[in-house]
Amino acid sequence: MQVNDVVAYIQAGRDRFVADLKEWLTIPSISADPAYAGDVRRSAGWLADYLRAQGFPTVEVWETPGLPAVYAEWPAEDPDAPAVVVYGHHDVQPVEPLDEWDTDPFEPVETGDRLIGRGASDDKGQIFFHTLGLRAGLAASGRPAPPVTIKLLVEGEEESGSVHFAELLRDHRERLACDAVVISDTTMWDADVPSMCTGMRGLTEVEVTLRGPSRDLHSGSFGGAVPNPLHAMAELLAALHDADGRVTLPGFYDDVVPLRDEERELFARLPFDEDAWLRTAGDSRVAHGEKGYTTLERIWARPTAEINGMWGGHTGPGGKTIVPGQAHAKISFRLVAGQDPRKVQMAFEAWVAEHVPPGIEAEIPVAGGGVRPCFSPIDSAGVAAARRAMERAFGTQVLFTREGGSGPEADLADILEAPLVFVAVGLNGDRIHAPNEKVEIPLLLKGAEAAAYLWEELATALR
Repeated sequence: MQVNDVVAYIQAGRDRFVADLKEWLTIPSISADPAYAGDVRRSAGWLADYLRAQGFPTVEVWETPGLPAVYAEWPAEDPDAPAVVVYGHHDVQPVEPLDEWDTDPFEPVETGDRLIGRGASDDKGQIFFHTLGLRAGLAASGRPAPPVTIKLLVEGEEESGSVHFAELLRDHRERLACDAVVISDTTMWDADVPSMCTGMRGLTEVEVTLRGPSRDLHSGSFGGAVPNPLHAMAELLAALHDADGRVTLPGFYDDVVPLRDEERELFARLPFDEDAWLRTAGDSRVAHGEKGYTTLERIWARPTAEINGMWGGHTGPGGKTIVPGQAHAKISFRLVAGQDPRKVQMAFEAWVAEHVPPGIEAEIPVAGGGVRPCFSPIDSAGVAAARRAMERAFGTQVLFTREGGSGPEADLADILEAPLVFVAVGLNGDRIHAPNEKVEIPLLLKGAEAAAYLWEELATALR
């Protein structure tokens, strides 16, 4: 494959590609709002028709108890070639507050090299570049089919929690059998600093209620003589971290996959301005967290416990001298590779039971399953192949990042029993989930170029 052939094809198809993407972006596929369920279905139908027109031999709309996904498959010429699932989603976030948009969120506007509209980056634009990349690779190679079997799976409920996605994967596990899963729903460090994500943190949440007296008591008559649930809660939450910023739950770090020296060194090469980052963090004055780790390592690769809210007793105007009967708190744990959300919930429940003082009862409602973390080693065959493809496209070294949140990636890896490979060209500055969401068109074209090279690289690496 000649690089110039791929680039020439992509540049020649640029205007048609953007026009088609803009047409798709006009469909308000907001999965979180039931009023837009018909539009999410219309989005799935539009994509299915488009993929058929691009030459995919198999295109299907897969129904769920909620909203539909789109599946498309293009078999490789060689029946023994590896198979790759490409994951993305066609649903989008709500657009409020509308008055903060400079344009209609569903009337995409091209301004210079930018395309503005809801879904432009997250995730319609990023899944869309694969179609151009596939066509470019076929045109440049002269092949009638890609060097790997491509299975495109585009979900319709990611922005509303992927509530039916795991079930969908299990129902179609045989059809989706693959050697790797390519995710195009993340970001790069910067347009001039291409990077690949290698992991996403998981999440679990708990709520705890501490009960003391059966009612609020007069503090003059009872204060200092009976246990105060708010005092107990303050002591409990203060004990959740030690002096080095480590979470004190027994066994909390036992399953954590440690950061490798090579990955830490690659993180350190990123042009990170901590002072500028602090300004984006609500004008925070100082970086803080687990001792022995940098800020990037803390937010990408280390687990955390955060107190999200704490309340009880009198919080209205004026004084009310009471010993409150109850105290409440909400805590969230960000988890990293190796950790299990339910195991952390159980550890917290046991820890609370051991730390509440006499006379205080703790209640912790059963929480949901949480979101599991995911991780791809930087020296794995799929990641190395994708890095080579991106470096061919960008003409420079590709570094590595991780991300603080996650979606259904762990389900993809676990249910399909395949490694994850993140190939994406979005930017943190794309205003994802915010008004005036945009994508950089040159980066979408670079994504298409990387995708054109990716299948060739994976065909060799995954055999």
